[in-house]
Amino acid sequence: MTAKETLSEPPVGAGLLAKAVGQSTLMSTDTPSSRASPLPQSAGPMLDFVEVSLTLGRTTILDHVTFQVQPGSVHALVGPNGGGKSSLIKTLLGQMPHQGRLSLQWPGTPGTIGYVPQALEFDRGLPMTVDDFMAAMCQRRPAFLGLSKHYAAAIGEALEQVGMQDKRKRRMGALSGGERQRVLLAQGLIPAPQLLVLDEPMSALDEAGIQVFERLLSDWRQSGITVLWIEHDLEAVGRLADRVTGLNRRVLFDATPKQALTPERLLTLFSTHPRSAA
Repeated sequence: MTAKETLSEPPVGAGLLAKAVGQSTLMSTDTPSSRASPLPQSAGPMLDFVEVSLTLGRTTILDHVTFQVQPGSVHALVGPNGGGKSSLIKTLLGQMPHQGRLSLQWPGTPGTIGYVPQALEFDRGLPMTVDDFMAAMCQRRPAFLGLSKHYAAAIGEALEQVGMQDKRKRRMGALSGGERQRVLLAQGLIPAPQLLVLDEPMSALDEAGIQVFERLLSDWRQSGITVLWIEHDLEAVGRLADRVTGLNRRVLFDATPKQALTPERLLTLFSTHPRSAA
């Protein structure tokens, strides 16, 4: 991998492949990383989407999408359901084919990419504790053998950051939706990522969880982590994002929150019905 990675076809290479569609995923080696040491400023990459298109059958999902995500910024992606936001994320993670060019320009050695999905689907009857889930997602050692000593400290620190340290022995199925979302956020911190891709992380959070997420977002910005953030809460986007892209199959605007989140632009974004491919 090079400091500038360009994806013009379905991407290859472990650095951009998710473990499975719909799971929170970190592209990493088996060497743990701790967030105790802050990342240098602008440690994250710049993302460059150029004429990215995706057509499934006769339906246009993405139509010549072009925009940039600046390194170390919090960049929000907003738009209606079915507008292609999650599909765009999946092209970035190498889970969907596309046309056009998608590149990651790292400031140095390519780093770690973290992905936190909108929700976690699993059998709630499984006797899987929070520790078991974290072990399964963060280490190669089988989860039933317990936490690897190499990961125990990093997992404990991540759970502490999201306020779930005291529920490590609780079954995942017994947690509330907001608590499960916090566990997903914790998983997204191991090992320490330089690029974080978040698919509506606030959707299931309660008020306490939202405060945790906003604090984490501030920490990531200060650490120079690049964040690409799908979000429906426009008030939160207006307060917390550095830049906003409005996507409804194609880019309708790309600007600062103050410039982007105007009544006129939002009306256009949520009322536009782009044509499907003929």
